[in-house]
Amino acid sequence: MILPILFMVTVAAANLLSISLTVPVGFGLVAPGGVYLAGVLFTLRDLIHERSGPLTVLYTLYGGLILSGFMGSGLVSTASIAAFAFAELIDTGVYVLTRRYGLVAAVTASNLVALAADSVVFLFLAFGSLRMLPGQIVGKLWMTTLAVLLLWAWRRWVR
Repeated sequence: MILPILFMVTVAAANLLSISLTVPVGFGLVAPGGVYLAGVLFTLRDLIHERSGPLTVLYTLYGGLILSGFMGSGLVSTASIAAFAFAELIDTGVYVLTRRYGLVAAVTASNLVALAADSVVFLFLAFGSLRMLPGQIVGKLWMTTLAVLLLWAWRRWVR
């Protein structure tokens, strides 16, 4: 139950941070403030899928989007809902197709595809521009790399 709640709260927090904040992500690039949290969401989604299955993922995503709608602000919230819904469905599909290669491989592949899809849809709908796309991708790549490394280390430690 902790992972779904964490997912829903993280969706809402990422949206709130993206409303009026930009953050540096390295290489002179910036991205909307929720970029780091958004980068974590794809791994959380995969872990929820691993523990509870795709139906729980869909319910959790729905809960996160509703919470986000209540906490968000107009266009950013709407863009976020569309981007998360689209990217999470892509993430789920890639995860299911790549899971037979191992958890870390599936998380890595699904995160990479979803972070690109989410970034394009969110930026285009929220800001009408892809100007921050490189920053969005770099920020999410930082978090995906960190999440995958932590997952890999945890799996090695458990064994």
